[in-house]
Amino acid sequence: MPSDVIFLTGATGFLGSHILNQLLAKGHHVKAAIREKKAAQFKQLYQSHQSQLDVVIIDDISTAQFPEALKGVNAVIHTAAPLAYYVTDAEGQLKGAVEGVLNVLRQAEKAGVHKVVVTSTVLTAFTPQYTFTADDWFAITKEEALKTEGVTAYIAAKTLAEKEVWSFADAHPQIDITTINPPYLYGAATKEFASYLAAPSLTLISTLINIYKLLNPKGAYPDQPLYVDVRDAAKAHIGALSSKVAGRKRIIISSPHDTVFADVIKAVNEKRPELKDRLTKTTPPEFPFKKLNYDSKKVEEVCGLKPEDFVPVNDTFIDSIDSLLGLEKQWKAAGHDVQAPQ
Repeated sequence: MPSDVIFLTGATGFLGSHILNQLLAKGHHVKAAIREKKAAQFKQLYQSHQSQLDVVIIDDISTAQFPEALKGVNAVIHTAAPLAYYVTDAEGQLKGAVEGVLNVLRQAEKAGVHKVVVTSTVLTAFTPQYTFTADDWFAITKEEALKTEGVTAYIAAKTLAEKEVWSFADAHPQIDITTINPPYLYGAATKEFASYLAAPSLTLISTLINIYKLLNPKGAYPDQPLYVDVRDAAKAHIGALSSKVAGRKRIIISSPHDTVFADVIKAVNEKRPELKDRLTKTTPPEFPFKKLNYDSKKVEEVCGLKPEDFVPVNDTFIDSIDSLLGLEKQWKAAGHDVQAPQ
């Protein structure tokens, strides 16, 4: 991989912590953007990687100036963005997503960085036909976006932010930009990510909340079967750094495996029989599709991931559950009451 020094935002997140750990394992030097309140704990968790890791204190990625941190950087991976659960107002969602990514891109361009990978979402390609291709877009204007709320506000903000990314790319062809557009992220949490969650929080566990509901007898299933293992999503981001593919690289990525929730619950019962009484007794939903028919050839060309490289579906769900059980144990040991959501 030609990129040696990587500037990473969102390094304490569910996805970002996997990207960070994989970069470090590959021998890269990483400059990690961290909020001040997490800096001390972050440094302690990564003591063994002091020679490979610089901590850059940035509390607001939308407005902060960090030209010194970008000196000597070969590539930027921008994962930081507010999730639907964090920001309740549409204007806040829009500002955080759009201004955040534009600030990072502008400063990267001024610093002479020529490779940028941005985390987006498959939902920016949502259409009523459920096609989810690189040519599809969620239909929304800024004026309409400001009137939305909740998850719709999140989708709108991410859509408008990604459109700004591609407008910037068109205006700055010297920068090689890739977006990675995944659906729900499931899978094992890093031990570092788990360490940040000192108390129960259904918002901070990210999209693992969908799996946590399966640990409640009355729990609901995810609203659709599309997902990708967080470890595979991290590999896709890192793989894109060394891509030689020219032109627009909007990478729609998803697990290539069929996801049938009845089969998933059966597998969990078999692998973790001690959870029998905890697992949801809700009737598993059926969907007209079991996976996303994404462009696997493009994913392989840009990210180096073949369909057979992806984590098997049952491993993803069981690893998710094991991580959640680990968090419960951690929370209970700290004296907190714990209850899986419905």
